[in-house]
Order: sequence, then C-alpha cells, then structure tokens
Amino acid sequence: MENIYYLLLIALIFWYLIYLRKVSEAARVHAKQYCEQSQLQFIAIARRSSRLTFNKKYGLVWLSVFDVEFSGDGESSNNAILSLYGLKLGNIEIPPYRVN
Repeated sequence: MENIYYLLLIALIFWYLIYLRKVSEAARVHAKQYCEQSQLQFIAIARRSSRLTFNKKYGLVWLSVFDVEFSGDGESSNNAILSLYGLKLGNIEIPPYRVN
C-alpha cells in the first residue's frame, strides 16, 4: 500500500517540475511582449520565487516572481519585477530607466 504513496509523491514532484517550466515559458513570453510594446530591449529573465498563495481575484494559485533584465538605450541594463498568478500576468514593476 505504501508503494502507491511513493508513486503519488513521485508523480506530484514530476508534475510540479513540469508546471514550473510552463510558468517560466509564460513569463518569458509576457516579458518579451511587454518589452516589444514599450520599445525596450529584452535581455534576460530569472525566477526569484514560487509559492502557493491565496488571492481574492484568482483564489488559491501559484505566485511566481521573476527578475527581468532589459535595456532602454541599448547600453545599460535595468531590472524589473514580473509577477505571475498561475500563468496570468499579475503586474510588472519597472524602475526609471534611460532612453535614447
């Protein structure tokens, strides 16, 4: 009987890793779209954290926070914070940056 629990645990871990990859791909798409709309140069993205949370708008959902590196003038780089609730874009916090 305990073998079923081990298999369930392994399946849950496998699902979580696949889900995190899917969230990372969605964050990359959102970041690139935002940079294209704002005429910024997208450089890189990295996950800061992921956790299960409750939000009034989305309910029980995985909150993932990413650091996005971009450039406004092509020479310097700046960091923004992108938040995803599940696969949906929550918000993007961008500090002031230089433009050409």
